[in-house]
Amino acid sequence: MTTSSSTVTLTTAQAIIRWLSNQFIEIDDTEYRVCGGGFGIFGHGNVTCLGEALYDAQEELPLYRGQNEQSMGFAAAGYAKQWLRQRFMFCTASAGPGTANLLTAAGLAHANRLPMLMLCGDAFLTRLPDPVLQQMENFNDPTFGVNDAFKPVSRYWDRISHPAQVIQSLPNALATMLDPADCGPAFLGLPQDVQGWTYNYPLSFFEKKVHRIRRQSPDEAELADAIALLRTAKRPMIIAGGGIQYSRAVTELTEFAETHQIPVVETIAGRANMLATHPLNIGPLGVTGSNSANAIAEEADVILAVGTRLQDFTTGSWSAFAQDAKFISINAGRHDAGKHMSLPVVGDAKLSLTALSGELDYTGPADWVSKAQGHRAEWDAYVAENVSYGNRPNSYAQAIGVVNALCDPRDRVVAAAGGLPAEVTANWRTLDIGTVDVEFGFSCMGYEIAGAWGARIAQAEREPDQDTITFCGDGSYMMLNSDIYSSVLSQKKMIVLVLDNGGFAVINKLQNNTGNESFNNLLADCPTIPTPFGVDFTAHAAAMGAAAEKVANLAELGEAFKRAKASDKTYVIVMDVDAYEGWTQEGHTWWEVGTPHITNSDRVRDAHVDWESSRSKQRKGV
Repeated sequence: MTTSSSTVTLTTAQAIIRWLSNQFIEIDDTEYRVCGGGFGIFGHGNVTCLGEALYDAQEELPLYRGQNEQSMGFAAAGYAKQWLRQRFMFCTASAGPGTANLLTAAGLAHANRLPMLMLCGDAFLTRLPDPVLQQMENFNDPTFGVNDAFKPVSRYWDRISHPAQVIQSLPNALATMLDPADCGPAFLGLPQDVQGWTYNYPLSFFEKKVHRIRRQSPDEAELADAIALLRTAKRPMIIAGGGIQYSRAVTELTEFAETHQIPVVETIAGRANMLATHPLNIGPLGVTGSNSANAIAEEADVILAVGTRLQDFTTGSWSAFAQDAKFISINAGRHDAGKHMSLPVVGDAKLSLTALSGELDYTGPADWVSKAQGHRAEWDAYVAENVSYGNRPNSYAQAIGVVNALCDPRDRVVAAAGGLPAEVTANWRTLDIGTVDVEFGFSCMGYEIAGAWGARIAQAEREPDQDTITFCGDGSYMMLNSDIYSSVLSQKKMIVLVLDNGGFAVINKLQNNTGNESFNNLLADCPTIPTPFGVDFTAHAAAMGAAAEKVANLAELGEAFKRAKASDKTYVIVMDVDAYEGWTQEGHTWWEVGTPHITNSDRVRDAHVDWESSRSKQRKGV
């Protein structure tokens, strides 16, 4: 490279990496690079140019070697969530199938509003060597390729067709990833020839810059409307979403609830906004929620939703609330704030709650609060019984109870797909703020281990003495497990609980609950499997370098967990759980799923009629 007094000659790839290396953010009075590094699998589409640039930036942007591009994206999402969206990781993949493997991870990051930068190989801009290895040819549009598939699952998308473009594209991508309303994955397609082309970049482009995440103040008129409506409430309720943590507004939420004596319920993403023992924490809401939260949701007349996108598992497909209940939605995103004709307060949760509280002369009725707390006491008693164990089959809930009793309050708990998100949401008792990551925005099998690896990388940067604990079913383990190896290689210890119920048991449960026969979910119910057998997960995990053991019961699980806590490397504990018994039966609202309107099966027909009988509770968009 050459340098003049005001410019420097760099390749496109070198410019991208140098720019990323000089972007910072201040968090709790400490400066960090806003990009914590990256996950990479090299191929011909990214190794020669981007790889060359990354080699020279190993100290500034550490590169973790991935085993699978999809799991790299999951790890990046787990990292960003652990950092409350204040920092992100990039993922680099080669052209063709390497990049295509990132598509599911981009969908997960988009659904969960998480920042992730994808730096992906692309076809040659000149087209001189076309068709090249792994190129998808579109005969009526030669510009259209695999990378265009990322447009629906990216918040920002660009294909770099000239080195000068990065001067605008990189700041735009970063601005998107740090924007509270538009936060999500950013995708940059990097044609293989353009990566190596040079340009005389202004030196000023690479000057150190410290970024801030915008806090948007709420509109005064919207606040006034919200205050007027809250003053009328006889049975108020707060729905606390994940956006409260991203806004770092947990203290403001707690103070608001305490000052105005309003019961709080949590979404799945909002778990760990309040400690389990807080008297105004009435429990998790919705399909995977609690009897206590759902009971007050049915009666609440004014509902203040803060930092939530009001997903169907939160709202019970909009059947969890009274038909005439009024909503106020505080959200940084205009689209989320206006859902179901909510009275919108578009703004930062921290600023909005503070402003709202300062002007609100209102206290919730004492008898309403007492009633909500009574429901919570009943739910706590149910959970205590649900997680206890004795002479009955092993269950998810019991395993959760064992870990909950033995873990450190600051340990991070991860779950994602299958039955475990519901069981963790319902049964986990929050020991400290911001310690639960249940990925149920995309409910993506495979996030459990890969996302936990990314979360552990982030956790180790500030809380190295704590553990990341992930609950994983056997189905998700089989879907994506290679980051057990990644965690051992990178010395980022995780504790992985593999709870084996012989297949996709929660979907078998849904299958049965809708009148269908068990089919193709549990290994025992697959006609194409003549002799079903289970995987030796202990041997498999040990082969990837982890410490691993199988336990027979909950007492043994407790002792194994103590050994896992004491271990200095990734520790996998395997336990069989029952596929039919032990599911959490309480706390569920109705959930809309498609059921056959005609069928030859009496059971399926009866289940359809029964399922549809609850549709009358569903709010029709208002």
